[in-house]
Amino acid sequence: MADEEGQEMAEEEVDQEAMMAEWEAMADAEEGGEDEDDPMAAAMGGGSSRVLDQSEIDSLLGVDDGDGSDEDGHGIKAILNSALVSYERLPMLEVVFDRLVRMMSTSLRNFTSDNVEVSLDNITSARFGDYLNSIPLPAMLAVFKAEEWDNYGLMVVDSALIYSIVDVLLGGRRGTAAMRIEGRPYTTIERNLVERMMHVVLSDLSAAFDPLSPVTFRFERLETNPRFAAIARHGNAAIVTKLRIDMEDRGGRIELVLPYATIEPVRELLLQMFMGEKFGRDSIWEGHLTAELWQTEVHLQGVLDTVELKLGDILNWTVGSRLELNSSPDSKVDLHCGEAAMFNGNMGRRNGQIAVRIADKLIRQTDVEDDA
Repeated sequence: MADEEGQEMAEEEVDQEAMMAEWEAMADAEEGGEDEDDPMAAAMGGGSSRVLDQSEIDSLLGVDDGDGSDEDGHGIKAILNSALVSYERLPMLEVVFDRLVRMMSTSLRNFTSDNVEVSLDNITSARFGDYLNSIPLPAMLAVFKAEEWDNYGLMVVDSALIYSIVDVLLGGRRGTAAMRIEGRPYTTIERNLVERMMHVVLSDLSAAFDPLSPVTFRFERLETNPRFAAIARHGNAAIVTKLRIDMEDRGGRIELVLPYATIEPVRELLLQMFMGEKFGRDSIWEGHLTAELWQTEVHLQGVLDTVELKLGDILNWTVGSRLELNSSPDSKVDLHCGEAAMFNGNMGRRNGQIAVRIADKLIRQTDVEDDA
């Protein structure tokens, strides 16, 4: 009996081992099927791993593939950029800065007596505090005031352009890069030379805005520490315009920062698609409407006199009742268009019909209030 019981227990253990082996095979088959149907399941599965290729990594990180078709980005880059400010586009501002580029090319050539090429890199919007923190030092920052707009702007000149201007104005040799000496403050000579260049740029900037709205940009002060050049709150939005200045093998960048509060007085003008565009007005339609109004027929009423009576007296009138007017044959007659009094004149007769010769134009009460 003992042998039979031992034999039965051995058979049960063999059956359980066979069943476990069958379950494991079924589980492997299911995992294999999921991996074939779902690549992400294979990549995230505990038993197997899948390496992402470069295109998938770029798509996840939001890296542009170089065609420039996706300007806003995607993936992680889109999440990071969601905290940035996005503001309305000002078409006329691009026209103004294109005009500035052409004017600066001429004025800086005369200023440096060298071949100068000015190009516009881009026009972007940023928070003023974020821009101040991103300025590469050392640099010179010029605070200027827009007199007519009663607000301030900022001009940033990087170190490469500073040394290039100093080298050109002091007779540096052509064909050699400007020598940079980092780790020391700018000297008085360097500050004065760069300040002269800033005056030239501000003069051109004022001239570039003249066709749109006359404004004078006046130089206020020169700073080397961005903390002392805070002209707006750190959370305020600003327009950042980056200009590239090349003088053969030398050059650098100038960045113009205009807070939105500064350009608010001319915001409607900057929203124009072309110079001279008028919002809500059409001169052609105005001329057509004026011509049609001059040809419009209106009905005039001649009023001899007006008398105020009680309603009971009027109801008691019968055929033959007489109403006496306080006017004589020489009294003037008022001409009304609707309820508006227009003219008065003398009544007479012409070609067998009653006529009125206009003598004066009546002044309405609304006209008197408007003049006041």
